Amino acid sequence: MIRIAHLSDIHFGGENPDALAAATERLRAEPCDLTVISGDLTRWAEAWEFEAAAAWLASLPGPRLVAPGNHDAPYRAVVQRLFTPFRRFERRIGPAPSQTFLGAGAAVYGLNTARGAQPRLNWSKGQISRRQTLAAASWIAAAPTGALRVVVCHHPLVEITGGPMTGRVWGGAAAAQTLAESGVDLILSGHIHAPSALPLPYADQRTYAVVAGTLSQRERGVPAGFNVVEADAAAVRVTALSWSGSHFEPLRTWSLDRR
Repeated sequence: MIRIAHLSDIHFGGENPDALAAATERLRAEPCDLTVISGDLTRWAEAWEFEAAAAWLASLPGPRLVAPGNHDAPYRAVVQRLFTPFRRFERRIGPAPSQTFLGAGAAVYGLNTARGAQPRLNWSKGQISRRQTLAAASWIAAAPTGALRVVVCHHPLVEITGGPMTGRVWGGAAAAQTLAESGVDLILSGHIHAPSALPLPYADQRTYAVVAGTLSQRERGVPAGFNVVEADAAAVRVTALSWSGSHFEPLRTWSLDRR
C-alpha cells in the first residue's frame, strides 16, 4: 500500500491556523510515504511567508515534493515577478522547474504550470509547454514496472466540471493527453480550492485528475481540507478530509481503478 498526503493552497500569510495545525498533527501521527503540496504555499510570495512555509515543511515527517503555484511568484515586487518569478521559492523551498520522488512504490514528477507573466490579463491562470510535458512523460516512462506514476502541478490541466473557478491552462488538454498516453496514473493539482477526482477522457481513461482543497482562509464553498491518496495494485482510493472546526472528517471518497 502506498500512502500520499496531498495538500494544496495553504497560502501562508492567509492560512487557516487551526486547520493547518490539525493537519500537521495528523501527518505526524499517521506518516505517509510522501507529502505532496501542489502549489500556492504563500499568499503574496513575500519573503517572510516563504520562511514560514519552509519552517512548516521542515517540521513534517518523511519526504516532500512541492510544485509552485501562481501565488508563489511575487505579486508586489513587479521587477522580480517579470524576470525572476520563482527565485524566492527556489531559495527557500527547492527547484521550481521540477522536483521528483522515486521510492515506496511510487514515481512522482513535479511540474510548474505557474508563470510570472503571460500575454493575457489574468496571470493567475496556468500554462504548460510541450517541452515540459515531454520531459515529464519521458521521466515517468522510465519508472519501475508497477510503480504508481504521478505528476504534480498547481493548475488542473483540464477544467473541473462544476468547479468554483477555472485554470484555463494553455496547453493543458494536450499535456493531459500526452501524460495519459505515457501511462501516468494520477495528476495531482490544486488552485480551485475544492477537492475532486475524475478520469481523463484520453487513452484508456485510467489517468485521473485529482484536486485537493485548501488549508487557507480562502474557502470557495468547501471547508478547508486536504486529500489522502492510498494505492495498491488494483485501485487508488482518494479521501478528501474536511475541517469541521475541531477535527478532520471524510467529506468524500473516490475509488479509482488502476490500469
